[in-house]
Amino acid sequence: MTRTHKHLILVWYKRFACTISYIILIVLINSVFVYAPYIVVRGSLVSSGDLVVGAVYILRDFVQREIKHYVILAMLLGCFFSYVLAEKQIAVASLSAFCIGEFIDWAIYTFTQKPLSQRLLWSSGISAPIDSAIFLYLTNMLNPEGLLVLTLGKFLGIFALWFSWRLRHKSQLRAA
Repeated sequence: MTRTHKHLILVWYKRFACTISYIILIVLINSVFVYAPYIVVRGSLVSSGDLVVGAVYILRDFVQREIKHYVILAMLLGCFFSYVLAEKQIAVASLSAFCIGEFIDWAIYTFTQKPLSQRLLWSSGISAPIDSAIFLYLTNMLNPEGLLVLTLGKFLGIFALWFSWRLRHKSQLRAA
């Protein structure tokens, strides 16, 4: 590979870093649902994936900023790779939940006139429990404990990434 090719790849990666990360994260999280051990919470099986899935929601909002409404294509690509690399039922459930969650997220993110930090919280906070219920139902794992853990796992990821974004944004404002 020539130096020019490496430079082009680096430029391309920098331009689409969130999108590439989003696609990879979809595949990783769906793989965790398939391959990582389950835990028992109050007598119900809960996936280890429930604890790590929250990161995808804030990342999705950054992808929307990066590629606008083409985020749907990135989601489809991530689900396609999940279908190939993970279990088909998980990939189909993930795609269904993502589509509904993405529509909710897109509507709130697009039509509210709130500042970005508020749109990030609102869109993710509303879509997370709804798509959690859909995902768990389609994977035959819907139970109150699983729904609670999955939703809380998403909320933890949402708030951690949101808080980190806010800290970085505040320091950028002070530096300007």
